[in-house]
Amino acid sequence: LQMLEQQVVGGEQAKNKDLKEKHKHRKKYADERRMQLMTALQKSDDDSSDWVLLNVYDSIQEEVRAKSKLLEKMQKKLWAAETEIKDLQSEFELEKIDYLSTIRRLERDSMLFQQLLDQVQSLIRRDCNYSNLEKIKCESVWDEESGCWKIPEPVIQKTRLP
Repeated sequence: LQMLEQQVVGGEQAKNKDLKEKHKHRKKYADERRMQLMTALQKSDDDSSDWVLLNVYDSIQEEVRAKSKLLEKMQKKLWAAETEIKDLQSEFELEKIDYLSTIRRLERDSMLFQQLLDQVQSLIRRDCNYSNLEKIKCESVWDEESGCWKIPEPVIQKTRLP
């Protein structure tokens, strides 16, 4: 009777060690997977928990309502992302316009100064070191500390005839 009971309770494979090992391995894997899901649920926020779990619904209407809510959430996120992109693009466009206007203004100022130099250069005495502007440009040095150009002092070279 006892032998018959062991066969019925454990089935015909009650003494199969390979099957017991297989069951033990499956149980261990299921426990590990359950722990991974629990940690994933703890880490995730409310919005992403819908993606982690597989929901079971009582009726099709309930499933439709749940998926409609999820769709609305995703549409709101999409709308917010599109709005953010438009804001960044408009901000970039404004900065671009500002940079271009600054460049144009600086080019006009540079052209004005160049024309002034061309006009004034003919009025400078020939015995002054400023009569040759290219030489002055070469001798000028940019000072990083003060943030300005160090240009040579004007010198008049008088030549004396014997």
